[in-house]
Amino acid sequence: MTATYADDTAILASHHNTITASTNLHHHLNQLQKWLKRWRIKANENKSTHITFSLKRETCPAVTLNGQHIPQRETAKYLGIHLDRRLTWQKYIFTKRKQLGLQLHRMYWIIGRKSKLSRENKLLIYKTILKPIWTYGIPLWGTAGNSNIEILQRFQNKVLRSIVNAPWYVPNTILHTDLQMPTVKVEITNFSTKYREN
Repeated sequence: MTATYADDTAILASHHNTITASTNLHHHLNQLQKWLKRWRIKANENKSTHITFSLKRETCPAVTLNGQHIPQRETAKYLGIHLDRRLTWQKYIFTKRKQLGLQLHRMYWIIGRKSKLSRENKLLIYKTILKPIWTYGIPLWGTAGNSNIEILQRFQNKVLRSIVNAPWYVPNTILHTDLQMPTVKVEITNFSTKYREN
């Protein structure tokens, strides 16, 4: 299977036998090599990544493109999404959490506890700037384990508390209900339902 978006291309081969999977992948890479040569397109083998998605420890044998080995990695980045070997989505969620933290730090003066901006406008800023960062790719990473999903939920809790300047004893469930803000798990369900329907 080949997936292409702009100049990003992913080639996937699936088989229960790792040698067969690599053989099929290598055959397709040979076909790709001929196509690239025909259209005089240069592929950067060093920027390419070969990853085995499996719950087993066994790794697929190496493959080559233009006679050069494609480096094997434990994670691969495609269209801004980090895919790890076991598809736990841990690295992707950690990366998003770091990105959210930096963005929140820049915006804290306007949506933080001491900001004079109205609650409605603070929520609007959160929904239009911060929330799209963590909802990107949600039909995929929504299958992550609860411990990883909770990382993003804790971030949302923190922002909502800051927006309304809530004291420590106000439960997070009350905040979400009063602000009509779905939890991360509810968002995963909503996005996944829409994705299946389309």
